[in-house]
Amino acid sequence: MADAEHTATFAGGCFWCMQGEFAALPGVNKVVSGYTGGTTQNPTYEQVSTGTTGHVEAIQVTYDPTKVTYQQLLDVFWHNVDPTDEYGQFCDKGSQYRAGIFYHDGEQQKLAEASKTKVGAMFKQPVATIIKPATAFFPAEDYHQDYYIKNRTRYKMYRMGCGRDTRLGQLWHDKAETLK
Repeated sequence: MADAEHTATFAGGCFWCMQGEFAALPGVNKVVSGYTGGTTQNPTYEQVSTGTTGHVEAIQVTYDPTKVTYQQLLDVFWHNVDPTDEYGQFCDKGSQYRAGIFYHDGEQQKLAEASKTKVGAMFKQPVATIIKPATAFFPAEDYHQDYYIKNRTRYKMYRMGCGRDTRLGQLWHDKAETLK
């Protein structure tokens, strides 16, 4: 039902690690890894990796708002990033790995800003996550799509070696409340 589909765009460091977290949600129809926020048209992974394009690694989520709300997507987003890290996420450092929410309309902006305020009250450090209007989204190369499925062993080794789950546990273990 295409009329019911909405779009959400999030950056949470390595897009491989964000894609699976959203794809598993009922009501999410599609999750695409890609690049957004910069000025380079049709950037490649190699270009974005230099940190000079202005783009971040991101995911674009297509969802049915009658089955999953934008607020629920925000909750999943926050619990999968380190909102206090202004230099990237986990072992991935650089502007291309910054956490961000890219809103597609005024309602998404309002919800994103309110959720950032709530997250800010949970931490002693300031929230570094950016919130900006969505701009052109460029899908990443095919080998990046569904990497967590196609390369399960390598993905698990990367995620563990990066310390992502350990850090997420440290950040969120005592903050079980939702951000609604």
